[in-house]
Amino acid sequence: MVGTAPSTVPWSNWAGNQRGTATTILRPACTAEVAEAVRAARAAGNRIRVAGSGHSFTAIALADDQRMELAALDTGVRVDAERRLVTVPAGMTLRALNELLARHGLALPNLGDIDAQTIAGAISTGTHGTGGGYGCLSTFVEALTLVTGTGEVLRCSAEENPDVFAAARVSLGALGVLVEVTLRCEDAFVLHAHERPAPLDTVLAELPELIEAHDHVEFYWFPYTARVQVKTNDRVPTHDRPLSRLRGWLDDEFLANTVFAGACRLGRAVPALAPGISAVSARALTERRYTGRSDQVFCTPRRVRFVEMEYGLPRAALGEALDALRRIVDGLPFKVLFPVEVRFTAADDIWLSHGYGRDSVYLAVHQYVGMPYEPYFTAFERVAAELGGRPHWGKLHGRDAASLAPAYPRWSDFLAVRDRLDPDRVFTNPHLTRTLGD
Repeated sequence: MVGTAPSTVPWSNWAGNQRGTATTILRPACTAEVAEAVRAARAAGNRIRVAGSGHSFTAIALADDQRMELAALDTGVRVDAERRLVTVPAGMTLRALNELLARHGLALPNLGDIDAQTIAGAISTGTHGTGGGYGCLSTFVEALTLVTGTGEVLRCSAEENPDVFAAARVSLGALGVLVEVTLRCEDAFVLHAHERPAPLDTVLAELPELIEAHDHVEFYWFPYTARVQVKTNDRVPTHDRPLSRLRGWLDDEFLANTVFAGACRLGRAVPALAPGISAVSARALTERRYTGRSDQVFCTPRRVRFVEMEYGLPRAALGEALDALRRIVDGLPFKVLFPVEVRFTAADDIWLSHGYGRDSVYLAVHQYVGMPYEPYFTAFERVAAELGGRPHWGKLHGRDAASLAPAYPRWSDFLAVRDRLDPDRVFTNPHLTRTLGD
């Protein structure tokens, strides 16, 4: 029998900008219990939303009826080291997955900068890292198992239910409950990280060569300045330049979290200081080089709370988008306290992936919690949409189904799969109704 409990504690996401209370919390321990809960919800006319670790900024996980949590779901772990495949419960976090892979001498080919998400949440929203030759994390999925809106347990891969596979790897949780995922891995590898400050114009001029020369490249632009912090990660054969514990604590904990949090609080209290704080931040992050286990280089602690919007654009649009963004920031009636993150991905063939059919550049805009952000995000979204941008499904956006459909060539195909797998809309909420339509 699926575990249930009355909702006595309101749910909120990591940023605290989405809050809700479900009528019932479902905690299935196995796939059969997931299917049982879905069939019962369908028969009663109820709705279910699966909530992971709450690292989406939208209302995508908010349940206005039943909330399902997958932390207790145990489908077993199967590691095929020879074929470099791992099959795990979809409710496992990326952090736990990375530790599991490391114990078997394996690693994911790429990661974003946060590892707190569940695997189901990360792939359902198109979570990505950076690297001109790498797609989003969903491109590493070799197979998946989901429970559809009718309670059917469906196994999907490129060979088995291929249309569902093309849709379900980035599905917004609209097709069913992901219960198990098989991921394609690589032999464990070491990364050499190089972080350095640089002028924005220089980085933009050299960008094609930077993307070509490095496995992974990203940069952060500091508002009110012409400065950026560039980070490149490249695979190397030996872990010969470890970051000292003191330097790691100083940079990643003290400066990037403790000091930055204090600077944000100061900027929120005295907004006129924000440009100066940004300028100091741009100069405070000095150059450093180090090596480390891949996931420990990709992922860094994020303890300063913020809200975020991110758009994937055709790479050629970066210059125009950044020019517009600089004008937007300068014209706002309030100040921006967070840098803008710029990353790159390769094209893929997943229907609702932001990178479907094109190499992309991602621009992520942030604002410190408690600061106004709506006019900033709305103005940036207007520019991004005009440039062919696609919103990250886990980040704030104001798009609806009518405006999104032209941006995704396989939009109607996805909706057809949704109609087939969830005809009664067991897996919906107001956010999905606006985003995907009824």
